[in-house]
Amino acid sequence: MSKIFTQIVARPDSSRTARRIEEQGFDGISFVDSQNLSGDVYVAMATAAVATETLELSTGVTNPVTRHPAVTASAIGSVQRVAGDRVQLGIGRGDSALAHIGRSPARVVDFERYLIAVQKYLRGEEVLFEDLKFGETVSRGVDELGLAASAIASQINWLPGRLGKVDVEVAATGPKVISAAARHSDRVMFALGADHERIKWGIEIARKARKDQGLDPDEINYGAYINVICHPNIEKARELVRGGLSTFARFSVMHGEVVGPISSEDKKVMNELHERYDMTSHTRADSDQASLLSNDFVDNYSIVGGPDRCIERIQKLSDLGLDKLIFVGATLGSDQNAAAESDALIAKEVVANL
Repeated sequence: MSKIFTQIVARPDSSRTARRIEEQGFDGISFVDSQNLSGDVYVAMATAAVATETLELSTGVTNPVTRHPAVTASAIGSVQRVAGDRVQLGIGRGDSALAHIGRSPARVVDFERYLIAVQKYLRGEEVLFEDLKFGETVSRGVDELGLAASAIASQINWLPGRLGKVDVEVAATGPKVISAAARHSDRVMFALGADHERIKWGIEIARKARKDQGLDPDEINYGAYINVICHPNIEKARELVRGGLSTFARFSVMHGEVVGPISSEDKKVMNELHERYDMTSHTRADSDQASLLSNDFVDNYSIVGGPDRCIERIQKLSDLGLDKLIFVGATLGSDQNAAAESDALIAKEVVANL
């Protein structure tokens, strides 16, 4: 069975929330990294680590723009020193963290270079200065100082340490990012919804990318971000899930074209989502984009309904070979009482019975 994580917004002190989630039986927490909308993700992970014993912790997700790869590797390595082997680094091309500083997601070619650099740092290897250039252009080269001698490469000398390398997992939707993740990460985390055909399509792309690179296609893990609401009233469940689902569905059409298996009806919904997505109402259940999602779309791309239905669909996803699922629940703008009912049912009826 897949490990079950829940995604939450990073807070400077996440200790109380982390203890509650551990007591509820979740395997881990995935912390949002979006500096304009939440607190620092690594501070949140550290406070959660010291408050728990078994709970796993991951960034969900960081990006290759707001931090240099050496800083990212050092930050997650520092959390690992506190939490032990309970830590993973989740990373993607960037979304709201970049939109709120006026930038779009990183180009795939630069994202792949960043992945390579981060993995080298985490393994304790050297990264040549000429292979960096992730923002260093705002200052002059070290040779400008006229030093008698200086290194030509960068290395984090205290990593990986006795705990070993931190696993890196990539949030991926399109073929290019899935392929890059398959070549350079430890786990591909699909953001393709709960649609079986699209996830199977993603796995096929990843396996081919590894074969083409001369890598064993069986030596990588797979997981997924899934929007999950458990509520006996199906209409209420759909209402609660729409905000978060609008964000994750948009990833499949971020650049204006849906790739992979999809029905004509669902493609129409995604295209309209692309045209009308308002980042100032990002993830909100009461946003214009949330209202665009039809009931059929919601039922296919998210998991909604009572405990039995949720458990059945989660088990089917696990059977695809996914070893980690990150549940994304109700978002801002939702009926908070109904959201609390869903959270309670997920903990007491879904997670407990999985």
